[in-house]
Amino acid sequence: MTTDRDLARWRLHSQLLAAPADEAEQVVRTLGAVQAENASQSAWAVATRTVSPDRADLETALASGRVLRTHVLRPTWHYVHADDARWLLELTAPRVLPVADQQLTHHADDLTRLTDAVERLLGGASGPAHLTRAELADALAARGFELTGHDLMTLLARLELTRLVCSGPPRDGEHTYALMDERVPAGHPFDRDEALAQLALRYFTSHGPATERDLAYWATLTLTDVRRGLAAVAGRLASFEHDGRTFWHVPGDPPPAAEPAGHLLQMLDEMYRGYQDSRWVLDADGVVPRGREASVGMAIVDAQLVAGMKRTLKSKAVVFQILPHRALRAAERRAIERAAARYGAFLGLEAQVELADPPR
Repeated sequence: MTTDRDLARWRLHSQLLAAPADEAEQVVRTLGAVQAENASQSAWAVATRTVSPDRADLETALASGRVLRTHVLRPTWHYVHADDARWLLELTAPRVLPVADQQLTHHADDLTRLTDAVERLLGGASGPAHLTRAELADALAARGFELTGHDLMTLLARLELTRLVCSGPPRDGEHTYALMDERVPAGHPFDRDEALAQLALRYFTSHGPATERDLAYWATLTLTDVRRGLAAVAGRLASFEHDGRTFWHVPGDPPPAAEPAGHLLQMLDEMYRGYQDSRWVLDADGVVPRGREASVGMAIVDAQLVAGMKRTLKSKAVVFQILPHRALRAAERRAIERAAARYGAFLGLEAQVELADPPR
């Protein structure tokens, strides 16, 4: 019988944490999208899913435009492959745009002029321009548009959702914006039924086993749309019943048991934020407090969320403060130390682990 632990271990393989890919571009293409609100932490979310984590790997993909960091699926940043950006946006943006529009109601009369201004600025007088948010803010202010930082961020997110703007090549580690038509060639005409089917297949292959409600949350779609897409590809997937729900996955047996491994991840990682309906298979023993996350990271050992994690960067070291949800066994502590060493090597810093006392 499949248990919650079995499901969580299976997801480690589906999500490339137990079966890493060769490079960052492959990770993003396989997962469909990788939450990227925190650029530094999310870079590790991609790198830790590769055989040899290297900061230059994702940076090169972003600079070339093969991978974009843009708003898609939900009202937040994601890494998405250039080949998938347009159809994912066309499919999911209609349900996300109202969130941006509501926050911009006080600029409603100026939206058309603001959009035109951003388009002209990124078009450039002598060719396409790649501008940071600060540069756009200054240029818009010079044209009489004084926007707060939040309003400008929301405006740019709206323009990303409408497929006018996307990420440009990073400059000195800073995010830039570019015209989408310049960075992402138009694909074949959008077909909604085809897109729903493709999304269902991709999600359940890369995030499975998972439920239809998990996909509805992940992509901000209605259950009706999810079921429509799933019906089109059900013959290419397999399913089973667990805990009163149907879980869909790529056909085949569960992956073989592996030596328990540790992972230090942000709370926004796909292993946590990629689900809602069945998220808590990560906590089979029910030791993690529910509600608002108390820390920005998590320590996972053998596919179970055993501790919160806070990362602090220093000049020569990265400190990982581990906040256990229960007493940790010696093997679990060793797995966390190995995960920290791998993360530190990626950052080019000495990894230091500070283990707090477990709750009484």
